[in-house]
Amino acid sequence: MTRPLWQLQATELAARFAARSATPLEALRSVMDRCAEVNGRLNAVVTFNPASESDAMASTARWQAGQALSPLDGVPITIKDNLLVQGLRTTWGSRAFADFVPDADEVPVSRLRRAGLVFIGKTNVPELTLQGYTDNALFGPTGNPWAPDLTPGGSSGGAAAAVAAGIGPLALCTDGGGSIRRPAAHTGQFGFKPSAGAVQRGKGFPALLGAFEVVGPIARSVPDIAAMMNILAPATGDPRHVAPSRILHVRSFNHQPVDPEIDRLVTEAAAALAIQGHVVVTVDSVDTFMPIDRIWPVVSSSGVAHLFDCHPELDALAGESIRAMAETGRVCSGGDYAAALAALEDMRHAFEALIDGYEMMLTPAIAAFSWEKEQSHPHSIAGVPVGPRGHALFTAFANALGLPAITIPTARGASGLPAGCQLIGQADGDRQLLAFAQAASGSQPADMPTL
Repeated sequence: MTRPLWQLQATELAARFAARSATPLEALRSVMDRCAEVNGRLNAVVTFNPASESDAMASTARWQAGQALSPLDGVPITIKDNLLVQGLRTTWGSRAFADFVPDADEVPVSRLRRAGLVFIGKTNVPELTLQGYTDNALFGPTGNPWAPDLTPGGSSGGAAAAVAAGIGPLALCTDGGGSIRRPAAHTGQFGFKPSAGAVQRGKGFPALLGAFEVVGPIARSVPDIAAMMNILAPATGDPRHVAPSRILHVRSFNHQPVDPEIDRLVTEAAAALAIQGHVVVTVDSVDTFMPIDRIWPVVSSSGVAHLFDCHPELDALAGESIRAMAETGRVCSGGDYAAALAALEDMRHAFEALIDGYEMMLTPAIAAFSWEKEQSHPHSIAGVPVGPRGHALFTAFANALGLPAITIPTARGASGLPAGCQLIGQADGDRQLLAFAQAASGSQPADMPTL
């Protein structure tokens, strides 16, 4: 039975375009029909691109003339609502930017536009992309396509929900502490965080986490991730041959709680890697990344305080939790920031000692399955009370150290909810990590939920 175009991966669509068995216009219309069917239940796309059909028509003409701008010319894609698209409202999930319409594309968006991808619209985010779930005062919460009353995580929750539901096979996102990888896990997709500096930034909102925040894709397969990275950062997107690797599998950080079923699913993924011929060494817990608890509050709150100084209207329009972060940042001293940077360097040296002799690390991508979509975080995991970042245990250190990392879907839990494992590569080892992920996943696409 022929699958509808909205179910196809980006690389499958591109092959159909090249073979003239489908057109970008047909693909867009199929995706938009799917969007009309499911977006009302999910609230994934919050602003639509009125030029998408004319852009798809132009791409169709280019393919027919043999003049495609790139291998992904005409593929529909969503853009996270903190990335600027010329002429398209970009709110950052904040009432302060509710009517902001940029007059230029942000650099990664510009690269995708020059490559001919068709922008569907903007995907929902938490306010200022500072939460691990997706809800804001402008648009309300986003639901997980596998269970629409639960969250897809954050801050790229709208993007992950869109890809999982068939509203475009690709999404352009940001990741400052796991904002690509965790939503990908919660929705059963692939999500890639490039190395720091791999994807050029510029002409956008301030990166509140500085170099910790990077731009990357969510997609339904590793080949789609690689194809998109070839446009965003050509030096990172061409997977190489993979030799047997040594992998350090870490089940927890500092003995913090992890849902037992997620632990089991990731342990099974580790066993599958060993069957493939890789050497996998499992440890129950490491305390290498404890400094994150000292680094993150200083860096994030200082960034928010600076944003409030640049946009005083946020004092009246921002939510209570965001205002509290700004107040914390305003009382941070230069000494506090210097201490955070020193702790970061200590953590870097500790990680290098931990990973010595291994090509990569394997962890869960999330410590808990999805929870109620209006709730900021689960209050307990495995029966143990946790704070706002308890579910986000495994991801932030890769941002702090600038390392490439990717989420690969695991089998789903007994409830049917998705989970994912995280592979972390060596610094600037993006191509090698993508190659390994492609070999490990067998280039199989992610499952799609029935909505």
